Amino acid sequence: MLAIEGLESGYGDSRVLFGIDLTVAAGEVVTLLGRNGMGKTTTVKSLFGLLKPRGGRILIDGDDVTGRAPHVIAKHGLGLVPEGRQIFPTLSVEENLVATHRAGTGSAEWTLIKIYRLFPRLQERRRNMGNQLSGGEQQMLAIGRALMTNPRLVVLDEATEGLAPLIREEIWTCLAAIKEAGAAILVIDKNVDALARFADRHVVIEKGRIAWTGTTDQLRSTPEIKDRFLHV
Repeated sequence: MLAIEGLESGYGDSRVLFGIDLTVAAGEVVTLLGRNGMGKTTTVKSLFGLLKPRGGRILIDGDDVTGRAPHVIAKHGLGLVPEGRQIFPTLSVEENLVATHRAGTGSAEWTLIKIYRLFPRLQERRRNMGNQLSGGEQQMLAIGRALMTNPRLVVLDEATEGLAPLIREEIWTCLAAIKEAGAAILVIDKNVDALARFADRHVVIEKGRIAWTGTTDQLRSTPEIKDRFLHV
């Protein structure tokens, strides 16, 4: 579904990405791992047209979308849960969700009812403004908002950053449910062991380059990968 080939990107005179290759197949969960400042968020911004790539290609179902406008890329079936959540603070929970709704096809279509089933807490807080929610509730809302676009690929940048352990577990359970519903997922998160419970493949980025890629079984059998590239 998604193929990133030789992606180069950066800010001003500073290059951050040096030939990133990354693929996500339909229905697959892939993690993008690495220490802070290694280029994970830059990869996401380049993918969604928020940062213009300097080289390489981004293909969605074989269609070259490199450097296209964010709304054009979104129409190809990509949904983003950005770092920092970025929900609409002066809209209610329900208004946040309805604002991004785009009709899908088939029984897997995400509707307001299905979002509330996935996140019962959002239904309880549906009339609250976005700025009245806890950090965990805001993250649930950000995920629900992305799902309301009925994407085929959901991209989460720092999925559980700064959240309490119980809320993290709830988010990971919901990501597994999203996978079960048939969506592909590309997720950035530091909690490798939790991600390994439902992820299919893992990609480690180091100083703007792919340092390692492999399956969950391969990651578990090579603990030196975490020691070398992920631990601070």
